[in-house]
Amino acid sequence: MPWAAARSVAAVGTIAAVVGTTTTVPASADDSTWSVTGPGSPLTAVISLSDGAPSLEITRGGRTVLPASDLGVVTEDIDLSDDLTFTGRSDRTVVEHYRTTTGKERNRHTVMRETTLSFTAEDGTPLDLVVRVAPDGVAYRYRLPSPDGARVVREASSWTLPTDADAWMLNYSSWYEEPRFEATAGSVPSGEFGYPALFSTAESYVLLTESGLSSAYPGSRLAHEHGSGRYEVDLVEQPPASDGPLTTPWRVAVVGDLATVTESTLVDDLAPDSRLSDTSWVRPGTVAWSWLPEHDSPRDPQRQRDYIDYAAEHGWPYVLIDEGWDASWVPEVTRYARAKGVDVLLWFRWWEVDTAEEMAHWFGLLNDWGVKGVKIDFMNDGGGHGEGASRHDWYERVLAATAEHRLLVNFHGSTIPKGLQRTWPHLMSYEAVRGAEYYSFDGDHHVTPEHNTILPFTRNVVGSMDYTPVTLSQDSRFTSDGHEIALPVVFESGLLHPADRPEVFPRYPDAQRFLDQVPTVWDETKLLSGAPGSEAVIARRQGDRWFVGGITAGEARTVSASLDFLGRGDWRVDLFRDGEDGTGVVRESHVLDRGDELTVPVADNGGFAAILCRADRHRDSCERPVSSVPETTLTISPESATVPPGAASRSAPSSPSPTGNSASTTCRCDPSYPKAGRPRETWYGPPRCAPVTP
Repeated sequence: MPWAAARSVAAVGTIAAVVGTTTTVPASADDSTWSVTGPGSPLTAVISLSDGAPSLEITRGGRTVLPASDLGVVTEDIDLSDDLTFTGRSDRTVVEHYRTTTGKERNRHTVMRETTLSFTAEDGTPLDLVVRVAPDGVAYRYRLPSPDGARVVREASSWTLPTDADAWMLNYSSWYEEPRFEATAGSVPSGEFGYPALFSTAESYVLLTESGLSSAYPGSRLAHEHGSGRYEVDLVEQPPASDGPLTTPWRVAVVGDLATVTESTLVDDLAPDSRLSDTSWVRPGTVAWSWLPEHDSPRDPQRQRDYIDYAAEHGWPYVLIDEGWDASWVPEVTRYARAKGVDVLLWFRWWEVDTAEEMAHWFGLLNDWGVKGVKIDFMNDGGGHGEGASRHDWYERVLAATAEHRLLVNFHGSTIPKGLQRTWPHLMSYEAVRGAEYYSFDGDHHVTPEHNTILPFTRNVVGSMDYTPVTLSQDSRFTSDGHEIALPVVFESGLLHPADRPEVFPRYPDAQRFLDQVPTVWDETKLLSGAPGSEAVIARRQGDRWFVGGITAGEARTVSASLDFLGRGDWRVDLFRDGEDGTGVVRESHVLDRGDELTVPVADNGGFAAILCRADRHRDSCERPVSSVPETTLTISPESATVPPGAASRSAPSSPSPTGNSASTTCRCDPSYPKAGRPRETWYGPPRCAPVTP
């Protein structure tokens, strides 16, 4: 069966539920303030209408966290941010229960209270404000229900912070790779700033971002004037005209203590459900990657074999061949990799897979070659705005096409996650961060330990982040070796790219031991301690093992973290920390229980990693055997044969391999290959024969 007939993208039966009866309340002459409190949530959204202008205030535990902030939209025909009249309210409870392939936890569950407030303008134009309050935040969006459609010019949406609130900000670019800086909400200079923006006020943290974007609407950013606490939601371009009812993206405020913000999944909770009915083929994992330590290496097929060999030896499921690969040798390298149990990912520029024809050509060819995923780059460039409606249309189209071809996706030069990882579970990661690749660029790379300790509380909150950590041989970094090996736990990404050469990792045997164990898929995430710009200690669980990563910025210190998140009883702790002289990584093993603290000395800009498992007198380590494919050989005689379509040819038994295995293979030619319309120069080798069971 041709691959196109064997692949399908289907809508999953919804797993979001509305619980209870929707309550509709008619308008009253006295209505001017409405409160929404989430089930079991300390948060309350207070919506007010003053002289026809709506605003939103957020409180936590009765204390104002975000003062009243403007709401509304302006279209070409009418200003829907002023002179509004309230016409009704409806309420419902929304329960989200779903499973993801990546992220902080695979099984997600949240309960949110949703209120829709309906207004009309003086000319009768309707506007609905939809507000949701969850345990970890508040979100709102607009619905313009007119069947005649609308053309939005701008939003009046804003967020207001006390001017003395601490702020961790990012100068805006559509690829989100600027370094973050610390200031106060009022002292931030005039300009445009990117999501997510983190503030600390009223003993709470607030993270501002957006979710649920589509091709119907562009992305946004925060516009600020120096001295003010007001941050306007500024669209990067005017939205296209809608030809019917329009619903805007969610404006999101994650609110709580630092742990609540760090562990939040609100951006995904607000996003549309998965479009895939089958995710059994979606396999996150660790990737051998040569570009950062050796920029020219993706042009060298033999050097790629070295990375494949290392991945095979250490149980890493993937190798990424980055910029520079050539179609003349990729199929052979892919066969070499697959024989060793390693799958290949390939790099593309986004405009090379822009049209439906280009996607069908390239993704079909990758299926033929056996490639399992793509890294797509430079969405910030190539015409049009990198967060405009047309670029979001491309994101949707390329995710649908890669899902049809069962290819994993990693976006680079991209926007930040805004919920698409829930909708398209084969989307493994985004860049959208100033990561380790900047070590290799001239000048001040601004990849500082302080920068690293801000990322878990900002960028990585909203979705997977391909920082490409563990650059042990980079002499331009400021971090200790212990800091580097902690990053695969502190930073979450469905694809993990340790960014060094195969010859380097064996020089750090204990670091290599840890990298061979660390997973990329998590069942649970906990912030143990931290402060943006100073320290972050995060614990993540997969199955019955916990992994802890801790990083610091500044002088050497002792880092302590409570173990009260563990179950009762004794736990073995395999600890990988900075060496005594601040260089290298040393391994220790201890037995502790949940009443103890994990106390670790770290070097300047240091860190540590740990694996925790139930203590067992029959084992002295939490490590598990590395899974790899044994060396085998397969000799087919005759070496070539002409086989009519639909016929079969049986090979003679081969000589025993070095492992003692022998093999024979039956091949049947696929009459659908080469595919109709594919240029001859893209074929590789003779008509394809696929092994079949005799």
